[in-house]
Amino acid sequence: MIHALLAILAAQLAGETLSRSLGLPIPGPVLGMVAMVAALRLIPRFAQLMRLVAQGILGHMSLLFVPAGVGVVGHMSSLGGQGPAIFLALIVSTALSIAVGALVFVAVARATGNLDD
Repeated sequence: MIHALLAILAAQLAGETLSRSLGLPIPGPVLGMVAMVAALRLIPRFAQLMRLVAQGILGHMSLLFVPAGVGVVGHMSSLGGQGPAIFLALIVSTALSIAVGALVFVAVARATGNLDD
């Protein structure tokens, strides 16, 4: 288990080092995640090593959202004046996401011939 956690931290560190040293616009943790996915696909034994830790992390995923919630509550005073704009942005972006998802579904269904008109 410790080896798997070290692998996760090493991938993040490698990504962060690569991003900062090359001045890339991509965040280091994203580069580390890409490296981790590549390693998981290329090395089946590595995937087995990571399975238990990944299941444990996914089982407690809700705890990872606590810092974000605390950050929102901590900045509530500065968000208060922007409440209507944030609410409108949430409503519009949700509606657009649903509409685009439906349009893509219809386009794919037509392209594959699975849509009955």
